[in-house]
Amino acid sequence: MAWRIDEAVERGEIDNTVEGRTTGRIWLAGRAEPLLLSLVGDCWRDLAGTRLRFKNPSPVTAADAKGLETDQCGIVGDMTASRKNKVALVGDEEFQRLYQSKSAIPFEWKNTLYLEWFSEINGRVVIESAGYQLEISPHEWEMDEDDEEAQKLANLNAMRDFMAQVIRRREPSAADGEPAAALDEYAWEERLKESDRLTDAYQEVLEKYMEDADCEQKEAFVMGWDGLLDALAERDEAGEGGYMDEDEARAAMEESGDQDDDDGFPDPDDDGLSDREDSHPLQARAQELALRAMDVVPGDTGPGTPAYQLISNLLQVSGKLAGALNERGSGYEPETGYVLAVLKRCLNWLNEAVACCQQLMAVEEDPDQLAALAHLRSSAFEIRDGITELRRELK
Repeated sequence: MAWRIDEAVERGEIDNTVEGRTTGRIWLAGRAEPLLLSLVGDCWRDLAGTRLRFKNPSPVTAADAKGLETDQCGIVGDMTASRKNKVALVGDEEFQRLYQSKSAIPFEWKNTLYLEWFSEINGRVVIESAGYQLEISPHEWEMDEDDEEAQKLANLNAMRDFMAQVIRRREPSAADGEPAAALDEYAWEERLKESDRLTDAYQEVLEKYMEDADCEQKEAFVMGWDGLLDALAERDEAGEGGYMDEDEARAAMEESGDQDDDDGFPDPDDDGLSDREDSHPLQARAQELALRAMDVVPGDTGPGTPAYQLISNLLQVSGKLAGALNERGSGYEPETGYVLAVLKRCLNWLNEAVACCQQLMAVEEDPDQLAALAHLRSSAFEIRDGITELRRELK
């Protein structure tokens, strides 16, 4: 994943006075020689055409940073000194005290130095800090708004390409739509590794784009969730009531006919779904959505198909939320880091579920079934928004 070296930086300089080329030198604590940057592309408009010098008042030697190659050749990512970040106005101990007592934590929005590049050898490298001392020279050339948008789009594509290398998805095979044979431990290990890579990648993407106004679209694009991207576009286009309300959707589902009870999916009671009265509201909604989905989608499809994957992902969300949230407030408080990690995985599964729902809608001809699928997708978006808000509160 990304090399985050902001704490190890002693000082550095970035030079983008030649259009289309960004160079630099960065000195790290514990290293005699600086990193030498030779990158294709430009900074954002605030730094384009300038020389930037920066200094870290309190560098810390980081063992991980020693693994970076001295010659950092590659392409630029987002480079700006005007990224807006929320910064707490208290120290770590006071932050923990206020968080434990559920008191308001004072913060302010600050301009943050954000330097990102994609090295041919080391991959993604990031420097992000609001505490550096900065010196920016006058512009030797000016970047206009259109050029800046073009550079940001190139950066977005670079991030997508990097994430594709990190995730390394399995290529679909002809057997994916057939009834699955039992997987041995090695096959399961490979799938779990892919799941972990996907989760780690999404964590990195969330950290980068969470405060962005277009975070949903950028996260979906970078992660390669094209189905989710299409669904987001449709949702935005229908922003003035394009979807039916809940009562209309339920009526449409009832008119579509009963589903066979033997639907081919695991019984919900065996998959982390419970009838506990003290369930967390988010988990209760996720459970209801999983049960409703099992009534809507056909159950005679095998692993790897959109219908099967839709149910599997929703069951994962319901089960994991039960384990992470239902015990909070009952005397046992799971660690916040654990809850945040589980919520990140749930966001990933919900995104995959939305993409599967989009695939089903693309080939569905029955208007009632299409309406039911649209309501499933809308509910998944609502739960996704609730999880994102809870993550913000916990952070």
